[in-house]
This record gives sequence, C-alpha cells and structure tokens, in this order.
Amino acid sequence: MIKTLLYIGLLCAFILPLRSQNKQLLYNFREIPQQVMINPGAQIHQRGYVGVPFLSGISLGFGSSGFNAYDLFADNGVNFNIKVRDVLYSLNRNDIIDMNQQVEILFAGFKGKGENSKDFFSFGIYQEFDLYNYWPEDLAYLAYEGNAGNTGREYELRDLNVQGEIFTTLHFGVNHRFNSDWTAGARFKVYSSMIHWSSNNNEGLFITVPGTQNIYSHNVIADMALNTSGYASLWDRDIDNVSEFFQAIAPNSFFGGNYGVGLDVGFTYTPNSSWTYTGSITDIGMMFHQNDTESYTLKGAYQLEGIQFLFGQATDDDFLNDYWEDLKADLEEQLPLDTISRNFTSFRPVKFNGAVIHNFGNLNYRKTFKCDCDIDDTGYENSVGLQLYAVKRPQHINAALTAFYYRRVFNWLRSKFTYTVDPYSYYNLGLGISTHFANFNVYLLADNLVEFTNLAKANQASVQFGINYILPGSR
Repeated sequence: MIKTLLYIGLLCAFILPLRSQNKQLLYNFREIPQQVMINPGAQIHQRGYVGVPFLSGISLGFGSSGFNAYDLFADNGVNFNIKVRDVLYSLNRNDIIDMNQQVEILFAGFKGKGENSKDFFSFGIYQEFDLYNYWPEDLAYLAYEGNAGNTGREYELRDLNVQGEIFTTLHFGVNHRFNSDWTAGARFKVYSSMIHWSSNNNEGLFITVPGTQNIYSHNVIADMALNTSGYASLWDRDIDNVSEFFQAIAPNSFFGGNYGVGLDVGFTYTPNSSWTYTGSITDIGMMFHQNDTESYTLKGAYQLEGIQFLFGQATDDDFLNDYWEDLKADLEEQLPLDTISRNFTSFRPVKFNGAVIHNFGNLNYRKTFKCDCDIDDTGYENSVGLQLYAVKRPQHINAALTAFYYRRVFNWLRSKFTYTVDPYSYYNLGLGISTHFANFNVYLLADNLVEFTNLAKANQASVQFGINYILPGSR
C-alpha cells in the first residue's frame, strides 16, 4: 500500500513541474482541429484531419491557489519550519491543488458524405490524469498544533476532500451546420478507469472539552469514506518503480471493468460576420466502479477521558499490553475502521465554456492555403473577445475570465494572446500559435508566461502541443 501511494505521489510530482483543465488558448482557436474537443459545436471548415498518434494533443498543467514551491524551498535563509508554518496559516479550506494531463492516442475527423453535407464527424481515444485536492484546513491545524490549548475548538473532518484518477476515453462527435448562423454539436464518451481514489462528502468533528472523570475529554464523531478502484489488486503486486506501476494499471485502459459514459454539447452562433457567440458544456458524465473496488470507512463516535491507572496497581508488561489491547478494542468497537468491497459511482467534473467574439480587420484575404484547405471562418485578420470558464467541484464552482486577441499574422501563422483572472492568479498572460506547412498543422499553447522562467514561483502553468495532418479541400 505504501509503495502504491508513493508511486501515485511520484506521478503527481512528475506532472507538477511541467494548471488545471481550463484551456482558454485552445477554445475558439479555429485553425486547430482539437478545438472541437472543448466545443463540439464549433465551426469547422476543413474537409478532414488526422492527428499524429500520441502527438496530436498533449497537455500538461497544474494550479495551486494558495502557495507555490518557492514559498517552501526558496534559498532565502528562512528556516524551513517557519516556511511551513507561514504557508499553513495562509491557506484555508477553499484553496485547491488541481492537476491535469492528457495525451491523445488517436484523433481524426471527416466531412459527411456528399459535397453539400453539413455534417462533420470526429472520433478518437485519449488518456487523462486528473487530480484535485482541497486544503484540509482543520485537519492540518490539528496535525501541526495538536489539541493542547485548543479546548472547545471543533476540528471539522469534512475538510478532507480529494479525488484522483487515471482513465482512458473513447469518443465520437457529431457536428451539424444548420445554416450560416447556427452550428451545433455533441460528443459521446465512454470512460474506462485505470485507477481511482476519492474521499468526498465527509462529516464529523474532533473536539476536546473539560472532562468529568479527568481534566480533558477527547471526542470524535466521524462519518468518512475513501473509495478506490483498480487499487486493491496492487497490494499483491511486487512494484518497485514507477514504470512497473504503470505496467500494473495499463490492462485497465480498456478492460478493467470500471466504465462510464459522458456527453459534451456546444454551439456557435454567428448573426453576422463581425460577431460570434459560442458556448459548450463538457464532461456531463459519471463512472460506475464495479471491479477491484475497495472502500475504507470510519463511522461512529468515541470519547476518551485520558489514561487512568489506580495507585498501587501492577504495571508490568502483561498488564500494560492488556490495557492497550482493551483500549484498542474499545476504540475499534465504537469507531470502527472497516474495509469493504462495494460498487460506487463517481462523477466527472462538469465544465462550461462561453465566449463573445468581435471580428474586424482586412476582409480582402483569401482562405486557401498551399494545402488547398480552408482553415479560416471569418476572413477577418483580427478578433477580440471575452471567454468564461467554470468547472464544478464538490465544494464550489471554480471560474475564470479571459480576455483575448486573435491575429492572423501570415498565411501560415496564426496567434492568440490571452489575459486570464482565476483563483490561481490575477496576471496570467498566455500565447498560442498555430502554423501550417504543406498539409500539416502544428500548434503550441502556453499560459502564465510571466512565471515560465521560474516555475517554482508559479501558482499555475500549462502547456499544450500537437501535430495534425489536414486533408486537402474544404467543408
């Protein structure tokens, strides 16, 4: 168990040096085929495309709303224990650590049959790692300070709120252009969980009050659970490194028995060539965990008024051993920690994206490239707008607002600049570029550029990269 948790931690550490699921640079970047993964109702002008396997879409990111690595490990002469204390007292239960990674294994799309078809179909497979963890404020204070001097303070056990999973997704999308104003689409998903762990909706408290038979009375009331799938079977595996950990969970990519379904929907409304409105809701879905499941529950109440020995009573080893065994048995009876195998359901974090866009500039530009593919949907050189992003998490909704400027720099080069305000930062500047050489589209997107020179000081960062082959012709 310890080894397995260690490898999960190492996975997080691997991703961390490389923000969360907000892909504000990709959203509405019309030349990049992967935009349909965020808005299945995006306007599409290519006849078709095929992503380079494992290279068509790679995204890595993290976000931390409360602290960064520099706060703990800066070489500034401050004692590490003091740094830990300062960080701990600067955080609260609304602070979140959010990590996400995606790799597209397969991605392709094609126009419907017939020259006048208004349908476009896309499909693919991707692997994803997603982790969020709310800061367990009261539990952290209890661990750091202890309960000495905190008589009457209630430590909330509900602060434990975490979910992490590694899974693969098979998806199929349908996009239909109703007329020159409206385009809408949907994407159907089948999830296959490789490994999952979650602890949400916990209740309970720990409190120390003056006792009646002793100075203090320590009281615990708990209703907590940690649900896992794809994890229990790893106990019997001899796992010695990260590579072996991935080899152990790889068979669950498609045949692990823990499946789910999801749906994305979206639209694009263009009342005239100067204005565009878009919106999407993605990952409306759930996973059903039925195989290799194990849940750890802590439910009950316990009161301890200290350890009491009578004067003159024998305190040899046998007596002490019996005493501790009786105390342990009493604790387990009143506050049992059970390990059970049961089915459970987990929900995907539903995400919303919306934007209003104003297009302007030179209209005398032809859309045709050397690849004979149409990759522009307005003819304008510039676009500006606002984008809103929100994701549903158990405690509340995390939101971000982005202002952007899109520019057609050359025939073969398009760019997008963003400024984003969210719980992680108020000065997040991003830049994305999309290039076309022959029939290939190559894109690179990165945000929080101000802190990219020193990621240790960054509260968030993300990178997205991909290569696609664009089929000749236009939709």
